[in-house]
Amino acid sequence: MSDDIDAAAAAVRDGKLVVYPTETVYGLAADALDPAAVERVFEAKGRARDKPISLAVPDIESAREYTRLTEREVAFMREFLPGPVTVVAERRSVVPDVLVDGGDRVGVRIPDHPVALELLDAVAPLTATSANISGNPSATSVAELDAIGERAAVALDGGQTGGTGSTVVDVEAGTIHRRGARADAVEAWLADSQERA
Repeated sequence: MSDDIDAAAAAVRDGKLVVYPTETVYGLAADALDPAAVERVFEAKGRARDKPISLAVPDIESAREYTRLTEREVAFMREFLPGPVTVVAERRSVVPDVLVDGGDRVGVRIPDHPVALELLDAVAPLTATSANISGNPSATSVAELDAIGERAAVALDGGQTGGTGSTVVDVEAGTIHRRGARADAVEAWLADSQERA
């Protein structure tokens, strides 16, 4: 797989798109700090520009480079990441406006999949959005990729994935924006931490 990872990392550095597996569904990667590459993700997916895209990093320390994490957010991340949860946090200025439609917060994902983490160790941060045309079903295998597969320079095959999208949570606000994998556990953690506060 290392040759494939090298090819994928090189493609990302060249501003190209890459399909990669996560524990939930296949994702579409581009350099999350390169506005032109992020634009390519929106174009490939046919996604509305006012729908922000999350970024993926290999670990919590990397997340700190792109976000201003509170103690509560770090405690939550230590509990749930790597895993099928996206944490919405305050972004640093290095995160381009196009990724978040000019907003001040960005979703952060640390996928729990060896291929995704190997790619992120080679090049990060990456865009973290499902590898499908907006409105189409998410792909849980390379065979299920729609036309997005033709728009990517490299597709990393990590076999079958879990199929349930990540839970998106704003830990500081105590709000779940999208219920997905581990949503009940996230909800319980938020409730418990409110009681402890």
